[in-house]
Amino acid sequence: MESAELSPAPPHCGLVAVIGAPNAGKSTLVNALVGQKVAIVSAKAQTTRARLMGIAIHGAAQIMLVDTPGLFEPRRRLDRAMVHAAWEGAQAADAVVLVVDARKKNRDYLAPILTSLAARPERRILVLNKVDGTAKEPLLIAAAELSAAGGFDEVFFVSALTGDGVPELKAQLAALMPQGPWHYPEDQVSDASERLLATEITREQLYRQLHDELPYDSAVRPESYQTRKDGSIEIHQQIVIARDSQRPIVLGKGGARLKAIGEAARRELATLLGAKVHLFLHVKVEENWADSREVYEEIGLDWVK
Repeated sequence: MESAELSPAPPHCGLVAVIGAPNAGKSTLVNALVGQKVAIVSAKAQTTRARLMGIAIHGAAQIMLVDTPGLFEPRRRLDRAMVHAAWEGAQAADAVVLVVDARKKNRDYLAPILTSLAARPERRILVLNKVDGTAKEPLLIAAAELSAAGGFDEVFFVSALTGDGVPELKAQLAALMPQGPWHYPEDQVSDASERLLATEITREQLYRQLHDELPYDSAVRPESYQTRKDGSIEIHQQIVIARDSQRPIVLGKGGARLKAIGEAARRELATLLGAKVHLFLHVKVEENWADSREVYEEIGLDWVK
């Protein structure tokens, strides 16, 4: 009888799709649930492009969190591919988490998302994010209205940035995971290859260091990724832009901007990979890169007509 009481809990493992409008804080929430950075974060909207998975552990449960691109009205092929990736990420999920920026008073932009969610069979969880500094009464009203429109099973109030409410959400997600073996080793926090993760880190620096428009008109392509004999890692990447007039923006005076982007990305990669990193960046003009099937495959997106 005593041995039965001491036996470990059976493993549980499941998939949670994290969806929402651009800049709702999905990537910040996934990072907070995992306990370390697995997705790039920016104050700019539409930072996440491809489906990236963060892997969180809570007790005997492994939670596979799919951080999806923001849902918005697509205008270009790249937009369509991103929205397609978001809904694809919700397929076969054990739960769908809709992240909403609680500070926004006008929520009309959520109407098509809520309509789509209301017809879905997965367990639906509403997360009102960025609640720190927001009055309680408007939050409760928003929760009631959104719950009715989207048919949510549960509502959580969190601040992904400060961590408030995140442990409670994580515990509930763990409780929803079906019994079954873990899909990944305990120490693995993402399904992204180091090669793809390296391009994402560089792209994050493009968003942080360049003005509003250029990051959306650019991509980072992996060229090579190899470990040297001394254990350090040599990475070559290509920053693709659409127009030659954008080259001076990326390079900066005397190449200073490109150097700053590379240095910031290299430092973060060295910490992330636990090894010295040699990062080489160069800029290439490719007018129609956003219509290149090869580029889509490299950055983890499906080709969508």
